[in-house]
Order: sequence, then C-alpha cells, then structure tokens
Amino acid sequence: MRRTSRDIRTANRYEVLRQIIARSPTSRQELAATTGLSLATVATLVGELLELGMLTEVGFEDSAGGRPRGLVAVNASGGALIGVDIAETYVRVELFDLALNVLARAAEDMRPGESRREQVVGHVAAAVGSVVSRAGIEDARVLGGGVSVPGQVDREGGVSEYAPNWDWHDVPLLDLLAEHIAYPLHLDNPLRACAVAELWFGAARGHGDAVVVNLGTGVGAGLVLGGGLHRGVSNSAGEWGHTTLVLDGRLCHCGNHGCVETYVGAPGIMLNLRELSPGSALLHPEDQTATIEALAGGVAVQDPVALKVVRDTARYLGAGISDLVNLLNPEVVVLSSWVAAALGEPLLKEVREAVARHALPRPFAATDIVLSPIPTDPVCLGAATFALEGALSTAGQQTGGPKTGSPKTGDHQPTGGRTAPRRNIPTRSSRTTPPS
Repeated sequence: MRRTSRDIRTANRYEVLRQIIARSPTSRQELAATTGLSLATVATLVGELLELGMLTEVGFEDSAGGRPRGLVAVNASGGALIGVDIAETYVRVELFDLALNVLARAAEDMRPGESRREQVVGHVAAAVGSVVSRAGIEDARVLGGGVSVPGQVDREGGVSEYAPNWDWHDVPLLDLLAEHIAYPLHLDNPLRACAVAELWFGAARGHGDAVVVNLGTGVGAGLVLGGGLHRGVSNSAGEWGHTTLVLDGRLCHCGNHGCVETYVGAPGIMLNLRELSPGSALLHPEDQTATIEALAGGVAVQDPVALKVVRDTARYLGAGISDLVNLLNPEVVVLSSWVAAALGEPLLKEVREAVARHALPRPFAATDIVLSPIPTDPVCLGAATFALEGALSTAGQQTGGPKTGSPKTGDHQPTGGRTAPRRNIPTRSSRTTPPS
C-alpha cells in the first residue's frame, strides 16, 4: 500500500502519543530519542496534539545547568475511548480516558445459540450505552470505539469475513452497529487487540519481537515483529489456532481436523476432561466458563483429574508454542485472555516444561514465556487503541501540513470508521462493574 504524507504524519503522531501515554510526563527531547524522529518533527507533532487538546504542558524538568526542558503529559480528560470485546460467550465493553485509564465497565453474557448478528449487535449497543451513561461522559467527548470480533475481519470495510465458531460469513458488523451507536467505530480481531495491549502496557512492552497467545473459546497468536504489529498481506496473520497439531485429529469448526484450537481452546479443554473422566463433577457440559473455573479450583486443591487435564492441555499447547518459538524466535511469548488468566501459574509451569522439550535449545533460551500482566480486559484495552488511531487519522485530515519524517510505528495506518446519525442507545439491562 502506498503511504501518503498524511498517513506518515498520522503514524508518527500516533507513536508520539503512545510514548507520552507510556512515560507521561516527558520532554520533547526524550520523545525524539525513544521514537527515532528528529527533534523538529517531534516538536511539530507535539504542537498538533496540544492544539487537539490531547496533551497539556506541565512545567519543566529539573536542570543541572542549561536551558530547562519543557514537559508534556496526556490530557486524560481530553476525550474518551471505547473498547469492545465480542467473544463467543460474552460481550465486554470498557470506557477509557485518553491516558487509557478505565472509567467504567459493562458485560453481557452470550448464551449458547445466541450468536445471530442482531443478538450480538443488541448486546454491544446495550453495553456501550451502559458505560457511557454510568461514567457521565458527554457524547462529544467520546472520540470513537474499537470493536474486536473473533475470526477474520476486513478492517477497512468493517466486515466480519469469517467467524468459524458462529459460522458467520461477510457480516457487515460496523454498518449494523452504526444503526445504534453514533460514535466512529473501528474493527479488528482479538489477536491484534491483545498484541497491541501487551505492546503498549504489558509483557511485550520494550520488545521488538513478541507473540501473544490468545487462549479463549478460540485460539490464535498476535504477532509483534520488528517493534510493530504484524497483520500479514490480508490482515490474517496469527491464525495459529487453525494450524494442524494432530494429523486426522478432532474436527474443527473451520472444517479441518486436528487444529491447535480443538485441543487447547475452552471447548477442547472440556473435551480433554470428558475423555479422561466423563462423569467428573468438574465438567459443566453447557458452560465453558464454569468448567474452566472448576478446573482451576481443582488444581488449587490438587485434584488428580484437574491436574491431569491441565497437564495434558499444556502438553498440546507447549508443542504448538514450540513451533512459534522455532519459527519466529521471539523475545517473549505471552499467554493471554480468559482461559490463561483462569488457569494461571499451574498452566504456565507446565507449558514452559513442554516447550523446553519440543523447541530448539537456542531459540528457547532466548524466549521468556509469561502470563499477561494486564489487570483489565486486554482485548478492550487494545481495541481502544484502534479507536485512538482512528481519531488521530481524522484529526490528520484537518491539520494538514508537510511530511514529518519516516513512520516508526511498524503498522499504524489510518483506518476507516463507521458512524451514524445520533440515535437513542438501548439501555437494556447490562451487568456493570466499577473499574478496579
């Protein structure tokens, strides 16, 4: 794709703002050093962000001599961002200020069979209305929302191209949401959202090459290569959950057999348990979340069935991760999403041992395998950064100006959003929780 000067300026503005959020307050000189941009370029970009109300001047740093350096910080109250995590079993929405602090949360359960497009849209609209109302945020302050949906997506067109667990094909999701939600919306999937969250605030921060393994109902790998998010030529990179782990193995929703997801996704773990102990009290046949939580509780009290299921799951997971370690040679592999969070350290310990058995010694020695340290929903957090990127792109259309250096962000390109005339957002009852 050809990059225009506006694209490059937007990408650089995005990177400068990201660095300020990460290390606020900071000076223009420090920003030039961390981004690799010239001081003149940084000064121009900071000036634009100040004009947009996204930054504020906060005084000067102490100086041992010479001219004091002015400091800038994020203007947290300068706007709000929405992050939407659509998963197979729930919808979660979080509202953030510009410093990406959580202002409000809401969640709605998705029961089995409740995956028709109008049902999913209704859940999202209700939860978005709930967080905005609860936080008391004026509509004008909401800069936009990022929406994550499982499977393969056309981010420019706002289309869910293929969600195998729901058998969705070419669903115009952003257009459907825009009938109920008036804010600009930007679409991607949880692999990219988790990877960006870890790159900004989590275990991938400061690393050039990282893999973020998303363990939920579905499974995949968000890729950070060369310091930037790697999407692939058709925004399909990271579909590691649909690589073959067992020849002629379990049937996957994608139509193939033996995919990684069928052994280490939540339904696969339930099947591991059912095959080992069909009558186990740990098994809740119609409830993935309850089964995973029961397994976690069983491991905590050294239940032999729970221990065996987690160990067997980790063997499959470790074999799959060893392929990623050998192929990509990352600095860090992060286990993320709700299954990894529930099974925690016992799963991590077994996975590390399994990867050590299967990976080549040299790349394994260079790789840390860790749990995500992000305390909030990493998908919501990452999705909110997509909304921030979109807001900066829109602002770039108004500020104009000359090209400001080469992009340093890897893959931060402006994305199209979807908006609609203001309509009443449904206020159907949502489960809402305060930020921690």
